[in-house]
Amino acid sequence: SVGVEEVARRARAAARAAQSLSTGAKDAALAEMYDALAGARDEIVCANEIDREATLAAVEAGKQSRTLYKRLDLGGAKFDAMLTGVRSVMGLDDPVGKVSLARELDDGLELYRVACPIGVICIIFEARPEAAVQISSLSVKSANAVILKGGKEAEHSNRALVRAIRKGLEIAGLPQDMVQLVSTRGEIAQLLKLDKYIDLVIPRGSNELVRYITDHTRIPVLGHADGICAVYVDKSADLNKAVSIVCDAKTQYPAVCNAAESLIIHREVVGSHLPAIADALLAAGVSMRVDPSALDVLGERTDSGSRVTLASEDDFVTEFLELVLAVKVVDSIDDAIEHINSHGSHHTDSIVAEDKSAAEAFLSGIDSANVYHNCSTRFADGFRYGFGAEVGVSTTRTHSRGPVGLEGLLIYKY
Repeated sequence: SVGVEEVARRARAAARAAQSLSTGAKDAALAEMYDALAGARDEIVCANEIDREATLAAVEAGKQSRTLYKRLDLGGAKFDAMLTGVRSVMGLDDPVGKVSLARELDDGLELYRVACPIGVICIIFEARPEAAVQISSLSVKSANAVILKGGKEAEHSNRALVRAIRKGLEIAGLPQDMVQLVSTRGEIAQLLKLDKYIDLVIPRGSNELVRYITDHTRIPVLGHADGICAVYVDKSADLNKAVSIVCDAKTQYPAVCNAAESLIIHREVVGSHLPAIADALLAAGVSMRVDPSALDVLGERTDSGSRVTLASEDDFVTEFLELVLAVKVVDSIDDAIEHINSHGSHHTDSIVAEDKSAAEAFLSGIDSANVYHNCSTRFADGFRYGFGAEVGVSTTRTHSRGPVGLEGLLIYKY
């Protein structure tokens, strides 16, 4: 097998060759990648089954979470959506070479700022094998080379996917090494030392993973960690909107980083709004960990076997990724903003309110990558934003924040 430094060296060579590719050449490569993935569907799904069976055994033995198992699935509609993502990226405008500044400094002296690829990007992700396809598609369209390091739990799936992607690149006449996969955990430490070849590292996973990477590399890191997202129900909130938004944010797909983990509610509507919200959540199978003020209102729902219990402080800084929601009552919108900024992960937060000034205060006061008014946190997604796909959701304050699509994989030159 090829050593890690050789993988990085090949990626650098592929990135240099890719810089001058035409839009047509890149879109033709994406079309071939689509066909290769569609043609290898049975092989990929079989490989995915191997991963899922091994992970299910680990779940039953108490060694892995059920959330991880759910995220591994690549069958049926998920495979179709993955292919649709490739087509969507093909349909995007090519941002490479776009001029964002043009200025005549003197007679015959013109200055331009032009978008160009970052170069070599290393993306380290856990579970979610479809991420390999999203990332590869965006990398090809933006003329970057990518080194993928997936989690051990998706090892067979990732190999099958990357094999098909590289076949598509080869048929299209593009460098196969625009997309490479490394598979062992030990290779991460080696990759992080290769600042000579790698321009950017994007970790997708737990806070522990992101922290480990930022602590062990000189390469710039575009971080994506936990999604501790909150919905704040303001005193001006419409009850039906509150019930609908909170339930969607928590229950539509709880195993993802843009699902709500906390409900913050204004004291003036805790009596009128919280019971209806709680009943809808409980009917959907949600367990609620509530503060004393919320417990007072929901007292009759705390009978034996109830899923309404007293919250601990840790519950408000926990990414549950399952049907569990922490609930806190606040005295003002300022208290809500302060709580979310100090307990959340700066990913996605939403206010339910009819008062426009309250909404504006929330939108300007919350320090998160995505901030919404009367909208579910589940909306935070590159595909929904019209980006075609996403590399991840950045919670850092670098050149790219929120869902990272094509533009997040570009830099510029003068």
